[in-house]
Amino acid sequence: MASKAAPILIYGANNNKQDNPYSQLGISGFAAAGRLAPSNSRVQRVWQCLSYTHRAIIPVEDEVSSTSGAAPTTQITLVRAYDKDLSSLPKPLSAADLSPFSGDGKKVRVAYQGVPGAYSEAAALKAYPKCETVPCDEFEAAFKAVELWLAEKAVLPIENSVDGSIHRNYDLLLCHRLHIVGEVQLLVNHCLLGLPGVRKEELKRVLSHPQALDQCEMVLSELGVTRVNVDDTATAAQIVASEGVREMGAVASTRAAEIYGLDVLAERIQNDSDNVTRFLILGREPIIPGTDRPYKTSIVFSLEEGPGILFKALAAFALRGISLSKIESRPQRRRPLRVVDDSNRGSATYFDYLFYIDFEASMAESRAQNALGHLQEFARFLRVLGCYPMDISSTN
Repeated sequence: MASKAAPILIYGANNNKQDNPYSQLGISGFAAAGRLAPSNSRVQRVWQCLSYTHRAIIPVEDEVSSTSGAAPTTQITLVRAYDKDLSSLPKPLSAADLSPFSGDGKKVRVAYQGVPGAYSEAAALKAYPKCETVPCDEFEAAFKAVELWLAEKAVLPIENSVDGSIHRNYDLLLCHRLHIVGEVQLLVNHCLLGLPGVRKEELKRVLSHPQALDQCEMVLSELGVTRVNVDDTATAAQIVASEGVREMGAVASTRAAEIYGLDVLAERIQNDSDNVTRFLILGREPIIPGTDRPYKTSIVFSLEEGPGILFKALAAFALRGISLSKIESRPQRRRPLRVVDDSNRGSATYFDYLFYIDFEASMAESRAQNALGHLQEFARFLRVLGCYPMDISSTN
């Protein structure tokens, strides 16, 4: 058995005002949330575990938050509205446009990337039907909106059943100190939208997110239209409504058609009918895990060198009957290469990876705690990203 183990990182509440990054906003950490410490002794022990905040012995440089600034985004000026007053819609936040939250607290504020009518907004409304949605112009702005108390939660896509993982959001999970507190699975219904009275045969250009255009390739090829890439599906609908050009259409949701006053020319035009996107719900504080429903736990770790080391790490879960629902590897961005010296064969260079895993067990279960203890024997770094109820609702 190894003599040292990587500490498990779960960033929890901190009532120390000096350490509270939001003290300048007049918020005193956990006490500001208005929650009471759990009285049940078992729950109290779990919460103490979730509040453990030691750093890793060997730091992972990818954890450093990005300070290089966001990539430039295209600013769209609405020329004129088409049957809708688009100026009444909320404007997306940018990473440099965040100010302290001063809401009335009556509704949960949920940040998402995109503009009104985006699929991310639909996922937020599925998770919190009565929430106030906060559009952001990029993924990192949604993270920062929660960190700076502009929103209580953020809903961000993490994987799609057709196109796979959204790697940018995996990287941002490591750069920020938010916790995964839930998940939402949303059935994607791509629709062809146009101005009122326009037939789909009249369209010459169709705008949408590149992924949406690829997922609707068969229908768009039959129409013989030119495909134009924009930032997201709802932005495409917004442009079509504002420009008022009859030969221009968009691939977006039915909600986007309703918001921007467009007609739905065709529904479910995606190549694969079972097109589902999984979203993560992020919050400032972890939730206290239970055993009253199916739970999922998400972790990230890196491993020491050695033959079969990944097999040994995954065996920690298999030996305890814990199912893995997701495994994703990402090269460490700031230290991507590992050099291995061998006097007989010379030097070899390999990628140094981070492994993201979702497993189907609650941190309130002893088998999950024992599995992570076992994993520590092989890990250079280990962090629990969140333990949260699984979304077992219908995707329709």
